[in-house]
Parts: sequence; C-alpha cells; structure tokens
Amino acid sequence: MHPFNCSLGNFSMMMEVEDTPRDEKLAKVEIALLSVIFVSASILNTGLLLVLWKRRKQVSRMRVFVFHLCIADLVVAFFQVCPQLMWEITDRFIGPDLVCRLVKYLQVVGMFASTYMIVVMTIDRYQAICNPMVKFQRRHARWNIPVCVAWTISLVGGLPQMFIFSRVQVAPGVFDCWADFIQPWGLKTYITWTTLVIFVLPILTVVVCQVQICRAIQVNLYLKTHQEVGSGVAFRLPSRTSSVVGVSKARIKTVKMTVVIVFVYIICWTPFFMVQLWSVWDMDAPTETTTFTILMLLASLNSCTNPCIYLLFSGQLPKKLETVLCRSPSEVKDSINDEAAVVSSLYVSFKSISDSK
Repeated sequence: MHPFNCSLGNFSMMMEVEDTPRDEKLAKVEIALLSVIFVSASILNTGLLLVLWKRRKQVSRMRVFVFHLCIADLVVAFFQVCPQLMWEITDRFIGPDLVCRLVKYLQVVGMFASTYMIVVMTIDRYQAICNPMVKFQRRHARWNIPVCVAWTISLVGGLPQMFIFSRVQVAPGVFDCWADFIQPWGLKTYITWTTLVIFVLPILTVVVCQVQICRAIQVNLYLKTHQEVGSGVAFRLPSRTSSVVGVSKARIKTVKMTVVIVFVYIICWTPFFMVQLWSVWDMDAPTETTTFTILMLLASLNSCTNPCIYLLFSGQLPKKLETVLCRSPSEVKDSINDEAAVVSSLYVSFKSISDSK
C-alpha cells in the first residue's frame, strides 16, 4: 500500500475480476521489514523531537528545520509505513471510503513534507553562506516562512489523492483502496508527474544550491589561506571578518550534514521512483518480483536515517546512548547544553558578521 504502488502494484491487473492469491513468503518478508522500519523511525524521530522541543527557546535555525523534518518523518512512519504494514497483514484494505482517501492523502503529504523540508533547509544554508545579509525572516518572527512554505506545498500537493483513490470492488465481494485512472495514459501521467514534483525538481534545486555553497566555501578558504600567507593588501580581508576563521569548521559541518541528508535521501528514493516509472512505461516490467517489492519498501528507510545523521554530525549519538544507559539527570542536562552550543554556533557567528558589517 505505497502511495503510488503497493495499492497500485496490481493496478495493471484491475481489469481482471479474479482475486489472485499473494505470495505469502514475500508478504512475511515485507511485514518483517516494515515492522523494523516503523519501530526504528518512530523511536528515533520521537526521541530527537523531544530533545529539540526541550531546547525550543534557544535560537537556532538549523534546529528548527531538523525539528520539522522529524515531524515529517513521523508522518511518513505513522501514515505511510504503518498503514502499509497493516495492509500487508490483512492483504486487503479494511475500512470505509473516507479512511481510504485520508490514508492515501496523508501518505503523499509525508513524502512531500520530508522532501521539501530538505529543500528549504538547503536553501537556508545557501542563504546563510552565500548571502549572509539576506534573511528569510527576522530573528523574532513568529512564523518560520520556509517551514510554512514546505508544509503548505505538502498539504496542497497531496489533495489529488483524495479524488484519485477510493474504496472500490476489485473482485466479486472483494473491496480494496484503489485508484481509477483514465486509460491508457492516466496512470503514466500520474506517476510521471509525482516523480517530477516530489523527486526530480527538488533534487535539482538542492544540487544547484549545494554546488553554489561549495563554491562559496572554496572561495572563502582560498581568501583565508592568502590572508595568512600573503603580505599584499590585495590578499587581506577586513579585520572584522577575521572572526569567520574561528567558526569555519562549524559552518562546514552544517553544510556537510545537509549534503549527507540529501545524499541519503537520493539513495533511498531513487530506486523507488525508478521502479515506479519502469512499471508504468514498460508493460513487461517484473512488478511482482521480490526485487521490485523490496526496493519500494526500502525507500521508507530514509525516515530512520535523518535523526542518526543529525546526532552524528552534532557529535552526540554515542553520548546520547551513554546518557540513556549510564548518566544521571544532571549529566543529561549538561550533555543537552553542549549539543545546543554546537548546533547554534553557526547562527551566532553569521549574526556577528552581519552586525559588524
């Protein structure tokens, strides 16, 4: 019951009235894999969400994006992976038409949110590094505009699902949550369009921003190098900008974190979208094979990776494990403060540069 396929996986067979039995061995593998993904994504994102919520009063734009990325990943876990798991257990959709439409809607909302939260996070890093004087919002603004834009795109982008999917009879006396497309181009248009707006365009935007960020950092490091070794005026930077040298590692660390998040997202979701496109544009595609099924399920692993990436780059993943197992409450508080200092250093540094200019 993936938003595109697993309820669409047998869409090409909808014209047949017979109720084809499923592969029980493959179903057991799917159930086991989905269970692991659901439990892991729920625990990791909920844990990180609670940690970030406790420090919500501390100023850090990056933490705000990570916070909402956790929410998006939880939407994926509870409204995409969990319904898919239950669907695999029961084999058929159990529920009224409204529940069918809502489930399909929330599945795509989660996909949009996790994707576009990464996009606005990358754009924010681009603005902070390439145009530090240009801000999306003031420091004390009530609403984070990029986050609101990402959620708006997600909520609006999922609306077609409410009209495409419904509870229908797929065989005599057998009902399921299916989509009704215009033949023969409806399904191809749907899959191609969703691949374009959820995967291709966001990835192109992110790649362009990352290239510009890397170029800016390269130029910055070049100027710093010549500032240290050069004696000519042409190689010297203004004295107040020398403070950038002390925070360059923190800046590069946040950029590396966004790069890794994007890279892992591409690894997880590329096979899924490739399989989707293959299944609708090639009538002979082996859609019922184990490889096809596993590739579609592994896409949800992305919801488990983002919290781990954040904790690893903040240097807190081993410490968090140690905290849970060994530390006292007072030591836990000290650990949380240390992480807050690391994550917020980039914001404070760029603010000081902006003020000095």
